[in-house]
Amino acid sequence: MKRVAIIAAMPGELKPFLDANAKEGWTHERRGNVKLWHLIWPLDQGEWIAACAGAGEDAAMRAFAEVEKDGPVSRVISTGWAGALREELKPGEAYRVSGVIDARTGERFETADLPEGSVALKGHGFSRAAAVQRTDPALATEGMLTDRRIFPQELKPENSYSSASGTAEAVPFQNELWLVTAPGVADAAEKQRLASTYQAGLVDMEAAGVARLAAMRGIPFYCVKGVSDGYSDKLPDFNRFISADGQFRLLRFVVFALFRPWRWPALMRMGENSTRAARAMAALLFDLLVEQGKNRKHNGNPNPRC
Repeated sequence: MKRVAIIAAMPGELKPFLDANAKEGWTHERRGNVKLWHLIWPLDQGEWIAACAGAGEDAAMRAFAEVEKDGPVSRVISTGWAGALREELKPGEAYRVSGVIDARTGERFETADLPEGSVALKGHGFSRAAAVQRTDPALATEGMLTDRRIFPQELKPENSYSSASGTAEAVPFQNELWLVTAPGVADAAEKQRLASTYQAGLVDMEAAGVARLAAMRGIPFYCVKGVSDGYSDKLPDFNRFISADGQFRLLRFVVFALFRPWRWPALMRMGENSTRAARAMAALLFDLLVEQGKNRKHNGNPNPRC
């Protein structure tokens, strides 16, 4: 049986995706700080395992390790909320990412899902029926998934160069959407620095850890991210509310916000954008998983349980 791991930081990032497929019968369990959901998908009898353990690379790697306790993983998807490093990447939208950069080490990991010459798929909302239809290019998209921006294959990167160490200073192609994984939540000033240094479009705290484990195991790595906050958004320092093991201290944050009403409009917008982004991520995740299942069924072993 093929096992696909879907690694996120918070349950809220996965909720629309889990709810949309609830009829298929997710089973849920908790092992310490790791929450897991299991589903046998009827299309190819493969297993989907969603897991979250908190914010940060260490938490993401703990979630991955917990998934592997039940058997080897055939491919892995890093998903969840991210901050925009470019103005054109709007809060509430979701994207497939071309590659991931670890800001701590300079390592770069390409994803496996984008065809040459394409950039991200962008999702604006979620409808499971529409997602199923979109697996067949001949069927209507119903406006749910738009902007598959295809660029000429001869398009070259601007100011691209390779550093002596071969690390992240190499500028990604201008038609690719790269994400940089930072050790903390990036504020507006840090977003400017990361955008300038890495020429990336998004920032998160987990994807590079998942990508590294996938590379070590030689399995395909995919990345689907939803934009929770824009490039120039002014927000509180969320790092003070994240524990050493990646858990969000909700009660402490609620008390903090309660006595700062001038923060409420920005926080409400972020909450609304995060909800929209989670729905858009669900659409992209479902597309990706169904597409993989169909490819395995038609091109792989005729016995999907082998």
